[in-house]
Amino acid sequence: MSKNFEVKKTVVADIKDKFDRAKCVVLVDYRGLTVAEDTALRNEFRKNGCEYAVLKNTMIDLAVKEQGWEGDMKPHLNGPTAVAFSYDDLVAPAKVVKTFMDKSKKLTIKCGVCDGDFLDENGVKALADLPSKEVLIAKIMGSMMSAVSKFVYVVEAIRKQKAGEE
Repeated sequence: MSKNFEVKKTVVADIKDKFDRAKCVVLVDYRGLTVAEDTALRNEFRKNGCEYAVLKNTMIDLAVKEQGWEGDMKPHLNGPTAVAFSYDDLVAPAKVVKTFMDKSKKLTIKCGVCDGDFLDENGVKALADLPSKEVLIAKIMGSMMSAVSKFVYVVEAIRKQKAGEE
């Protein structure tokens, strides 16, 4: 086998491994970005714990064949493609991309994968619009505290009623 084939095989295996480990992956078309904008985008991904790389469409296509997204992803694998991988946070790459896209008007979302499910452009945007993990936890805690306080009020009212107080 040729050395070139072995190198490509290694690249495909590496991309496949990244897709396997990632909780969220977002593919974007980065056409029109200046070097400064691309550097700013890369820095933003790094700050949010994401890995960002420009990858060849054919290598991505070969890497995702086993995951079952090939048919969904193939139509999006044209033109320049950059991929953001997040191994910890489900929404970080989508949020970074959408925020940057809203500012620069140059970046476009191709598609993504979140927790093993394929997402089209609208799915990635919807994912980006989700509140952060901290906000969701705060809302759940607020709901739980509200329920507990209502329960305490009911118990106190029953205690007063049984004690003959009003």
